[in-house]
Amino acid sequence: MLEVITLFIFNIVIYSIPLLYGTTGEILTERSGSLNLGVEGTMAIGAVFGFLAGCRTNSLFVGLIVAFLTAAAVGFIFALFTVTLQANQNVTGLTITTFGVAMYFFVGNGLGADWPNYKVADRLVKGFSDIEIPLLSKIPVIGKAFFSHNILVYLAVIIAVLMYIYLEKTVPGLKLRAIGENPAAADSLGVKITLYKYIHIMIGSGIMGIGGLYMGLNMGGSFEGSNCWINGYGWIAIALVIFANWSPAKAIYGTFIFGFFNTLRVYNTPLATTFPVLSWLGKIPAQFFSALPFIVTLLVLIVDSVSKNKHSNEPAAKGLNYYREDR
Repeated sequence: MLEVITLFIFNIVIYSIPLLYGTTGEILTERSGSLNLGVEGTMAIGAVFGFLAGCRTNSLFVGLIVAFLTAAAVGFIFALFTVTLQANQNVTGLTITTFGVAMYFFVGNGLGADWPNYKVADRLVKGFSDIEIPLLSKIPVIGKAFFSHNILVYLAVIIAVLMYIYLEKTVPGLKLRAIGENPAAADSLGVKITLYKYIHIMIGSGIMGIGGLYMGLNMGGSFEGSNCWINGYGWIAIALVIFANWSPAKAIYGTFIFGFFNTLRVYNTPLATTFPVLSWLGKIPAQFFSALPFIVTLLVLIVDSVSKNKHSNEPAAKGLNYYREDR
């Protein structure tokens, strides 16, 4: 019984981590006043190029760096069009999603039989293996569930915490939040708007790319040719930004909740069998649990659109291009 609960929570963490990367990266981007709807495509770019680099060099570290840099390059393209050329942010983001996913399939199908076998890269596999944290991993039930994961799981939480501290406790973070709220006022105080936007959009996109690499490695690196590794997680991450109220710290438990819904798709039958009180779970079609994260995402967007929360941290200038001449 306890083993079922432990494995259930363990898998919630696994499913929530790529969402945490995507959500944290998008929060950083939106805090700068930019709305990037290209999370799905950015994660796909980081996934495919990071995975290929990791396999070719047999190094998780190299794969991690390449995933970050290639996704950051996509962020640079987004910033170039929306910050410098003042293009529509929604259209640009959607274009990046289309481009990123298409590039994923283009590279994968282009390699064909030359697609690398993940299991042959032994050091990459070892680098992605689970690491038990001494003492904490021995705690009954929650020990293995929370403290026996691969290094990218711990890295995601560390990045989210550091981004929270950066945004809330540092001067550069304060300047970034000022840009997201009122870029004209920040500009009048000498804040370099364009530079700040470029840097944080690229860093945010790079973080998304790491999440894409995590998904590829977690799925064994197999390229099907029909389904993208990201599989809609980028869109869920955008909605989770609202759910987390634009706070990286809140994104940690926000993504965990969404991971819970996704894990039900796999563990509804074991839970129904182990706990008679949950027998009704076994009668629900698996397709419903597959759709559940997206249903919840839709509900979050609906609730946000009809309610006006005075405690919302939504940047006032989010999605609006800044024309310095109009200041």
